Amino acid sequence: MKLAVIRTGSKQYKVKEGDKIKVEKIKGDEGSKIELDDVLLLSDGDKVEVGTPKLDKKIAATILKQSRARKIRVVKYKAKTRYHKAYGHRQHFTELEINKI
Repeated sequence: MKLAVIRTGSKQYKVKEGDKIKVEKIKGDEGSKIELDDVLLLSDGDKVEVGTPKLDKKIAATILKQSRARKIRVVKYKAKTRYHKAYGHRQHFTELEINKI
């Protein structure tokens, strides 16, 4: 089973072929194919390649969805001063399907 560790959006993800992952927003339309080139580790079961800092390999993926996450509520409150403020935030994300490692 092939396994890879990729970096996108300053986060690292452990992926296999067929995995669906949510990453920070990547430019592209739904259904388009992209290549992820920040491959940090590659394993095929027997042999493990570790990049210093990254490998010269690419991972093929398809953009499934461009969307926004659920709203989170953020509240600021200071006691005894009658100060409170609440607002919401929805983070943009891209859902990817890993096609080929």
